[in-house]
Formats: sequence, C-alpha cells, structure tokens
Amino acid sequence: MSESKESQNQLSPGKRREKGVLFDVDGTLIDSAYIHTLAWWQAFRQSGFDVPMARIHRCVGMGGARLVDSLLPDSRNKDVDETILSAHSGVFGTYWPSLRPLDGARDLLAKCNENGLAVALASSAREQDLEALRSALSADDYIDAATSSNDAENSKPEPDILVAALEAVGLDASGAVYVGDAVWDVMAASKLGIPTIALTCGGTSEAELREAGAVEVYDGPRQLLDNLGGSAIGRLLAG
Repeated sequence: MSESKESQNQLSPGKRREKGVLFDVDGTLIDSAYIHTLAWWQAFRQSGFDVPMARIHRCVGMGGARLVDSLLPDSRNKDVDETILSAHSGVFGTYWPSLRPLDGARDLLAKCNENGLAVALASSAREQDLEALRSALSADDYIDAATSSNDAENSKPEPDILVAALEAVGLDASGAVYVGDAVWDVMAASKLGIPTIALTCGGTSEAELREAGAVEVYDGPRQLLDNLGGSAIGRLLAG
C-alpha cells in the first residue's frame, strides 16, 4: 500500500459521513475463525497446555491476552503467556497465503460504500495480521478506516476497538451498525448501544448470537447483501 499509515487508518475530514457500518474481520469477512482455533491449539501445546479446540473456538474473537487468560488456569506461571501469544502469531502467519474472503464479503463492503456509508474495519488483529487480512479481502477502495490491536487498551467484549473505529470515521454510535460473528462482538457493540448484525460463518450458532443480543442473524456476507434493504443497515440508510 502506498498511502501513509495515517491515511490508511483514518477518514479525512472532507470525506466524513454521518452514518456507517463497522465490520469485524476474522470470521466475518475472512474465513479465518478455525485457522485461529488451530493456531491457538498449537501454541498452547507448544507450552505444555492441552486445551480442546472446542473451548478455544468459543473464545476466538476476544483479544489474545484475554483469550489466554480465559482458557488457562489461574495457577499457571503467567510468564508463559507472552510465549503463547508469540507462538500463535507465528503459526497464524504461516496461513496468510491461505486466507480467503467469505462469499459476498467484498461486494458487501462495496455496496455499503456506494450507498454513502462510512465503512470501517473494527479489528483487534495485530497490525501485520490486519495487513494480511486486508490483502486477502482486496477491498481497500471501499474501506474508509481500519483498526488493529494497537488502537485499543482493552479487547472485546470491551468496546474499545469499536470506539477507535468510530473515532477514525468521525461517527457517533447512534449512526452506526456493527457486523460480527462472535458473541464477543455483540457484547462489545451493545455496551455502546450499537445494533449488531451477526453472521454464523464464524462457527457460532444463531441461537447463541441472538441470546447475546444480535438484532439479526445471517449465514454470511452474501445472505446479508441479498437482504440488505430489509436489514439494520437498510434501516440505517432509511432513517
């Protein structure tokens, strides 16, 4: 990317929009939720912890430090946490060439952009992982701003990363809709009063997502795009 980091991650004042959509990336736009699960599983095993993949998957979507703390016993030597985080990053990095956008992801971003909505990636991925995700998505023409783990002190289910994304595009929470795939996404958005459209393509069931507070649930980006007019995004545009 030839643009400066500042121009990549923040919408210029002359392009501010009154309404917009915030998107989670892993598991929502890119088919990577299970890659993260496998990467965490391997990272834990390298440090001598045998954590079942099913437990790991349920925590994917949290920030890395919070995920590790949630899955490992409090009695552990916490000096190992950084080793696990580094191992996960290393394993996940080997899968960068395999990253693929979910069906309809690029078209969904394009449609939101074409309808005059600000589009922000509200991701808590590491900076280098976010670059790989954006490269796989190949939709930078439709993205106004993006966040990484560097932009938030606390990870989901805390709303810090969404606050950063809102600030990057100059939006109030009242003018935004969030699209995510994990209960942690829904919980984070609800703390700001932002309605969440949830997608099951990350592997979380519709029942769990609705129980967490999702206003709508779709199979993936394509189904949301096909029903955009009647969705919370459509209502945002009409409001």
